[in-house]
Amino acid sequence: MPACTLNDVLMKAAPFPTALAASLRKVLGAGRLHTEAAERTAYAYDNSRRRGEAGAVAFPQTEAEVAAIVRICHAAYWPVVVRGLGSNTVGATVPSEGALVISTERMNRIVAVHAADRYLIAEAGVSNTGIQAAAREQGLFWPPDPSSAAYSTLGGNLGCNAAGPHAVKYGTPRENILGLSAVTGTGEIIRVGTHTTKGVVGYDLTRLLLGSEGTLGIITRATLKLWPWPEAVITLRACYTNVSAAAAAVTRIMSRPDLPWVLEFMDRAALDLVRGQGVVLPEAAGALLLIEVEGAHGALDRAVGNVSRAAAGPGCLGVDAAANEREAGELRRARKSLSPALRCLREGKINEDVVVPVSQVPALVARLESLAAEAAIPIVSFGHVGNGNLHVNLLFDPDDPREREEAAVALPKVFQAVLDLGGTLSGEHGVGLTKRDFIAMELAPPVLDLMRGIKQVFDPHGILNRGKTLPLAEVNADA
Repeated sequence: MPACTLNDVLMKAAPFPTALAASLRKVLGAGRLHTEAAERTAYAYDNSRRRGEAGAVAFPQTEAEVAAIVRICHAAYWPVVVRGLGSNTVGATVPSEGALVISTERMNRIVAVHAADRYLIAEAGVSNTGIQAAAREQGLFWPPDPSSAAYSTLGGNLGCNAAGPHAVKYGTPRENILGLSAVTGTGEIIRVGTHTTKGVVGYDLTRLLLGSEGTLGIITRATLKLWPWPEAVITLRACYTNVSAAAAAVTRIMSRPDLPWVLEFMDRAALDLVRGQGVVLPEAAGALLLIEVEGAHGALDRAVGNVSRAAAGPGCLGVDAAANEREAGELRRARKSLSPALRCLREGKINEDVVVPVSQVPALVARLESLAAEAAIPIVSFGHVGNGNLHVNLLFDPDDPREREEAAVALPKVFQAVLDLGGTLSGEHGVGLTKRDFIAMELAPPVLDLMRGIKQVFDPHGILNRGKTLPLAEVNADA
C-alpha cells in the first residue's frame, strides 16, 4: 500500500479566515487559539500516521466555550474536528480542509466521584488512567481499559466505544456509562442519560453518541458507571501448539459461568515478539491465551480451577498461574507493547480490529492463515478474543512494491472473511478515514441513509468531523 498523502484522503485546505480567528479569540482569550504553522503541526495527525492540515487549534477549558466555538463555526460553515491526545488509529482525528481542531486536553477535571451510588463524572480530556486512579481511591474501577490508557482521553474512549481487555466480562463503554453532555453541530449543549442504572425516558441518545467519532456531537463530560475493585486477581498463561487449539479453548472458556475478566490471544508471530522482550515460553508454543480471573478470596480458587480445566484440551501445552505479581506484570506489559513492537517485523502496518462471534474465532484464524500464505506477507493477530475481537495486522515493507500491493489486496479479503462469519469491521478502533470506504460492505444503503438523516439532525451544516465514519455523501451540499 503506498504511503498516504494529503490528497489521497482530504480536500485542499483553505486559509483560516482572519475574521473567524478574531471571533474565536473573543471567546477563548489570549494564548488559547493557535494559528501559526509550527503550533498547528502537532495537531495535524494521529496514531494512524495519516496527516492533514489544521487551520487553527482551539483549547477550550469549559463546556460553554466549546458551545460558543461551535456556534461561530456553524455560522461560518467551517469544519471542526475534536481531538483528545491523538491516540486514534483510524484517522478519526486527522483534520481536513484546514478544519479548526478543538483540543479537549485542558478540559481534564474529575468533577465528582459518588462512591455510594458508584458513579464518576469527568470531563472529556481526562485520561483513562486518571479516571482509574480517581475511582481506585474509592475502591472502585471503570472497566474500559485500552492499551493506550495513559494517553487515551475519555472523549476519545467514548467517541470510538474503545474498551480494552476487561470488556470480556464487564462490557464496553456503552455498558458502563449512565449519561453525558455534548455540544451538537449547531452549538447547542445537550445533557442526556441519568445518574441511575435504570432509566427509559425518551430515546437513548447517550449510546447513540458513543462510537459516533465526533460526527454527531462533541462530548464534553460523562457520568460513568463504576464497579467494586476485586479482592484478588490470578493471572494464568495457557500455551498451545497452534492457533486453532487456542481458539477452540476460547469457545470452551466462554461457555463457562466463571468468566475471566481478561482473555487475550496471541498467535505465533506475536509470541516471537514477546520472546524478544524476555518472556520465557515453551519452544513448541504456537499460540497463547493470557487469562485473568478475579473475585472474592473465598471463591477464587474454584473459579480458577474451572477456567483452567476449560483452557486445557487438545493442543494445550499447559496452563500455569503466574508465581507472583512480577511475572503477571511481565505478561501484561508484553501484551500491551505488541502493537508498537510489530514495526520490528515490517515498518508498514495495516492495523484492523475486527470482531466475529466467539464460536467463529477458529474459522477466522484459519482464514487469516490462508490469506497470509496467499499474499506471502506476515499477518499477526492478537487481542480481546473473549469478545471475538482480534487486532489483525497486515505487515509489509513500504519500500517493496509487491508487499505494498499484496497488503492492499488482502485487506478487503480480511473484511469479507469477517462478514462471512457474521462479524463486524470494527470493534473499538472506529471507522475514521481508514475504514470509511469499506463500511458499505457491512451496512446496506437504507441503513446508511438513516444514519445520514441522523447526522443532518445533529449537524445540519455538516461541520463536525466532516468526511469521517460515513461515506463522503454525508456532507451537506451547501456546506
